[in-house]
Amino acid sequence: METTDVQLDAAHAEVREYDPQWVLRYQEEAQRIKDLLGDKIVKIEHIGSTAVPGLASKPIIDMAVLAPSWKGANDLIEPLATLGYPFDLPAHEATGGTERHLFRKGNPTESHLSIAYADRGSFLERQILFRDYLRAHDDARDAYAQLKKDSIKRDPTGKSGYIGAKTDFVMGILKKAGFQNPWFDLSKH
Repeated sequence: METTDVQLDAAHAEVREYDPQWVLRYQEEAQRIKDLLGDKIVKIEHIGSTAVPGLASKPIIDMAVLAPSWKGANDLIEPLATLGYPFDLPAHEATGGTERHLFRKGNPTESHLSIAYADRGSFLERQILFRDYLRAHDDARDAYAQLKKDSIKRDPTGKSGYIGAKTDFVMGILKKAGFQNPWFDLSKH
């Protein structure tokens, strides 16, 4: 039997049927973040699959705060650590780009928190457009749920293969929804 040093995060390894408690978990965590950061952020949003009623999801609450500037986003790192959001990597290493800072809370992971920037990128705009499209189109929501369930069977780590399988679907929805932003070239997808 082979042994491995890689420990799977159980929260990333399963897709569950929709749970209305996810909204309550978001609201509680969002309030903690608002109380901590106050006027240092523009807004906070519930994003990702747990934000779409009826959508199967990993049991991880995805949230995003919008910082007024990418230059000021680093000022949020230390305060967020007090809520259990450690950040050890520069944004470009943690996320593969320069559109956000990404934090994970818990082991197994309970939530992801992204800091998006009002003056740079389109991360939050894309997330909201995709979320709202799925909220308004049950057929797309259900097709996405099935894709996620099938993908987690093929990649039980819930990581790269799982994420890669969803990319074409997400980009297709953004195209249908009419997404356009100079920070993100959708034609590459």
